[in-house]
Amino acid sequence: MDADERAALAAMLEPELKPYDDRFQRHHRLPPTGLDREAVLAEMRELQALEEARWSDGYASGAVYHGDPDHIAFMNEVYALNSQANPLHADLWPSATKYEAEIVAMVASMLHGGDAHEDAPAVCGTVTSGGTESILLAMKTYRDQARAERGVTEPNIVAPVSAHAAFDKASQYFGIELRRVPLGRDFKAEVSVARQLVDADTVAMVGSAVQFPQGVIDPIEELAAVAAELGIGFHTDSCLGGFVLPWAERLGHPVPPFDFRVPGVTSMSCDTHKFGYAAKGTSVVLYRDPDLRAHQYYRTAEWPGGLYFSPTFAGSRPGALSAQAWAALVSIGEEGYLEATRRILAAAAVMRDGVAAIDGLELHGDSLWLVAFGSSDPDVGIYAVLDQMGHRGWSLNGLQQPPSVHLCTTLRHTADGVAERFLTDLAAAVEAVRADPGAGGSMAPVYGMAASVDGRGTVEDILRTYVDVLYRV
Repeated sequence: MDADERAALAAMLEPELKPYDDRFQRHHRLPPTGLDREAVLAEMRELQALEEARWSDGYASGAVYHGDPDHIAFMNEVYALNSQANPLHADLWPSATKYEAEIVAMVASMLHGGDAHEDAPAVCGTVTSGGTESILLAMKTYRDQARAERGVTEPNIVAPVSAHAAFDKASQYFGIELRRVPLGRDFKAEVSVARQLVDADTVAMVGSAVQFPQGVIDPIEELAAVAAELGIGFHTDSCLGGFVLPWAERLGHPVPPFDFRVPGVTSMSCDTHKFGYAAKGTSVVLYRDPDLRAHQYYRTAEWPGGLYFSPTFAGSRPGALSAQAWAALVSIGEEGYLEATRRILAAAAVMRDGVAAIDGLELHGDSLWLVAFGSSDPDVGIYAVLDQMGHRGWSLNGLQQPPSVHLCTTLRHTADGVAERFLTDLAAAVEAVRADPGAGGSMAPVYGMAASVDGRGTVEDILRTYVDVLYRV
């Protein structure tokens, strides 16, 4: 992209990323004197009111997984009570230690990781800031374990192409080669290829339950068996599915084993801030045994500031977020998660059936609650459909390889009429694109540029332009 193309892209992105123009004062520097607190709160209330309708009325894919006003008020009260807590200072806030230990225990138990009161050692772990940190920590842990126990200096991990981008981020951050496993026609990882990609420097293999694009479960049992046979770790990324699949199984839906019931699974990631209904951002990374978890920790005995130890990347952390996660888990309980899952899967079934009935669209994958779809009709450009849905207020996820769109069903979509509104708007969007296939929009040209011949260079230009606009006052 040349300078003119980048400028054109920035002009296209500006109204979407910065929609308020000069409606609110812009701060390029600290105010000479502090603003009145009530004025600050009034501006924030106005911004909140402008942004609430789309997610609260069920127009967003994922993003807000609960959103009930009473639940939000409860979470806010929990945060206020714990706003000063910092788990780094366990002597000052032992409550934060209590909350985090119990979060790990409850999530591990949900994923068949044993019970601390049983004779067998229970699965262990830590609370993190989100799924990305959980994944990064797990991959760093396997790298360090392999270096310490096997002398591996050029590590690699084997993961499906559909695995979360955080695995690629871990590859870049920690100097780990990422070997990508192709998908079959069902969008699941090809086990035979995964086996072929493993060598003496492989530190771990990865599978998703569920993966983000189509919401399908990789063949975890088969992949983990290969990993166990070859003597390497296996990580199940269940950030998106961990708080749905256990309850879906109890509701009678077919869910293949994916958690610590599978002998070869040695670690997992599971987000409390998605379908666990905690506030952003908390997640849990779990390990089958404490010896493996020990490779995650940072410690130093040489710093003049004293002995320093950190189980996760951050030093100081907001203990209030861990308190919120704990409060969400214990206040909802098993019955609450079962009922929430029942409602979500019912709404998703309505939407999946409706999408399958729209001429020009085709469902991708066999997910229980992600509604992923594309089009092989040359007159129905799927990114143009995405743009048309945006014009109708919807915030959906654009996917690629293959070009497609998905909606992640949450409790916001279980309200009366939301699923039907989605299908009505989607049918209208398809017809609008069919009537004018060349209709412009913001997402269609961006994805078109990303898929261009120069590939990575164009994506780098798009990303740099996006960030430039995002952080421009």
